[in-house]
Amino acid sequence: AEPLYRRALEGRKKVLGEQHPDTLAAMNSFAVFLHDQRKYDEAEALCRRTLEGRKEVLGEEHPDTLTSMISLALILHDQRKYDEAEPLYRRALEGRKKVLGEQHPDTLAAMNSFAVF
Repeated sequence: AEPLYRRALEGRKKVLGEQHPDTLAAMNSFAVFLHDQRKYDEAEALCRRTLEGRKEVLGEEHPDTLTSMISLALILHDQRKYDEAEPLYRRALEGRKKVLGEQHPDTLAAMNSFAVF
């Protein structure tokens, strides 16, 4: 699966550009995949680029940006980088409460992620 992710991502970058929302979505998906494969360093670097791109293109409080914050927090948490992960969890949770509401499924999922922290 990894070679397919890489090819798809490179294709999106070439056709759409690295800052296109679809490319950023593919980057986030690939970062999550790498995290699941325990390739933490590569996952972290890619997720950081994705988060910065989404902040720039979509804004700090866009739901996709908040998803990238949570993705990065999970990656950092699994590397025991708790001091870096916690503020991301908090910002993402507060952002989801503000943008989506406290009872939205994505907000509740963020609460769950932060609770197990």
